[in-house]
Amino acid sequence: MAHYVDGFVVPVPTRNLDAYRRMAELAGKVWKEHGALEYRECVADDVKPGKVTSFPQSVQLKDDETVVFAWIVYESREERDRINAKVMEDPRMKDMMDPKTLPFDGMRMFWGGFKGLVEL
Repeated sequence: MAHYVDGFVVPVPTRNLDAYRRMAELAGKVWKEHGALEYRECVADDVKPGKVTSFPQSVQLKDDETVVFAWIVYESREERDRINAKVMEDPRMKDMMDPKTLPFDGMRMFWGGFKGLVEL
């Protein structure tokens, strides 16, 4: 059976990358404690601007920023919905998700849920 995945792309100022990593480590711990199967966050390494579209263009990347590509794996969409509800109620998340103190511009982040198609 294919899993369900939440994916997201985030522009992070390079000066805030350590703060973002600390936030992501705590977030990953919270998601896993509530039942997520995997939690991954990756920083851009070989991501060039495109002529039509690209990761940098997708988040209107600025010169002093980098792109983070991340995903969370769940058993199913139902499990995702159940887990995310618990995560959003977790006091550790409420403290870190204050828009005034986020180490990135949440208005340029994008995300979505995906049904598994191929798993090898």
